[in-house]
Amino acid sequence: MKIKSQKDFFSGLMFMGVGVAFAWGATNYNVGTGARMGPGYFPLVLGILLAVIGTVIAFKATVIETVDGDKIGKWAWKPLGFILAANFAFGILLAGLPSLGIPAMGLIVAIYGLTFISSLAGSTFNAKEVFILATVLAVGSYVAFVWALKLQFPVWPSFIAG
Repeated sequence: MKIKSQKDFFSGLMFMGVGVAFAWGATNYNVGTGARMGPGYFPLVLGILLAVIGTVIAFKATVIETVDGDKIGKWAWKPLGFILAANFAFGILLAGLPSLGIPAMGLIVAIYGLTFISSLAGSTFNAKEVFILATVLAVGSYVAFVWALKLQFPVWPSFIAG
C-alpha cells in the first residue's frame, strides 16, 4: 500500500480516531433505540459516521494519484497557539477560575475575548472588523442561548450584574 496523498491519508486517520473516540465514549450513556433515543444515541451515530468518512478519505488517499503527493507541510505554530489560547481564555472568562481568584466574567466578555484572541491567528488583523464580528457573535449567542433556550449561566461580570 502506497500513500498517494499524505494530507488526505493523515486527515482520514484523524477523522477515524476522533470518530471512534466519540462512539466509544457514547457507549457510557444509555444509547436506546431508533424509536426511543437515549443520550448516547446521537454521539454514537455521529462518531460512527465520522469514522466511516475518515476510512473513505484514507482509502481514497491510497488509490487516487495526486500531482505532487500532497505532502504535509510544517506545523503552523502561531495559529495553533492563538486558537488554543482563545479557547482557554473563553472557558476561564465564562466561568472564572476560583482556585486562582479569577471571577467569572460572563458570556459577553468571554465571546469578545475569544474573538479578539483567535483573530490574532491570521496573517492580518483589523480591530474594527473583529469588533463587529464579536458584537454579532455576542448578540447571536445571547439570543440563542439565554433568550431562546433559557440556559442559566452568567451573561455579565458579577460586578456589573450584581
